[in-house]
Amino acid sequence: MKNKIRRPFFTINPKAYLYGSGSVELAEYADKLAEKYDIDTFFTGQLIDLPEIRAKTKNLIVTAQHMDGITPGRGMGHVLPEALKAAGVGATFLNHVENPMTLSQLARAIARADEVGILTIVCADTLAEAKAIAELHPDIMVCEQADLIGTGKTSDAEYMKLTNETVKAVSPQTLVLQAAGIHSSQNVYDAIKSGADGTGGTSGIVAASDPHKVLDEMFEALDRVRREIKEGSC
Repeated sequence: MKNKIRRPFFTINPKAYLYGSGSVELAEYADKLAEKYDIDTFFTGQLIDLPEIRAKTKNLIVTAQHMDGITPGRGMGHVLPEALKAAGVGATFLNHVENPMTLSQLARAIARADEVGILTIVCADTLAEAKAIAELHPDIMVCEQADLIGTGKTSDAEYMKLTNETVKAVSPQTLVLQAAGIHSSQNVYDAIKSGADGTGGTSGIVAASDPHKVLDEMFEALDRVRREIKEGSC
């Protein structure tokens, strides 16, 4: 059964910057913050590290960086949904610009994730792509312009507003994540204020001189904007 995700949620996606003990250590720190602030938090890792991350955390939604729409049997070199589920994985990214998928591959992967109970976090670049992928009704969509990833530059307010509205118009139940270039607590605050359901980061966190301090500030910003939303001031 899939988790019910509350907004605002947060994602930490180390990609291939971290692995082994480095990835596990950051996950353990994020786990403490997720508990402290009671924020739904996704944490990705290298496939080989996911079982240990799952064993050493209790509040994170352990997330694969990719999954294929295959069934048990043939599929050498592909990522089997059932194997992820058995390892305690609760979600998977799909169609990241660094690992793109065709629309038919996406449709199969989303269908298989639904079958085994894994949340799908699907990436889209342009407004047109966001609209097309929303037709597949993923659980979460990441709307980020490919040329901004890793640059420290965030999407402008108009892009965030338009993609939020476009996805919701096609698939109202799909949550929207705005994460391009997120590297500061202000970026986190602004992304949620734009209407996004969640945000997160990669290099802005793992490449920082003090990743723990950056995470502290980002979680504090999420907590602040969440309180403002509840109070009706945001």
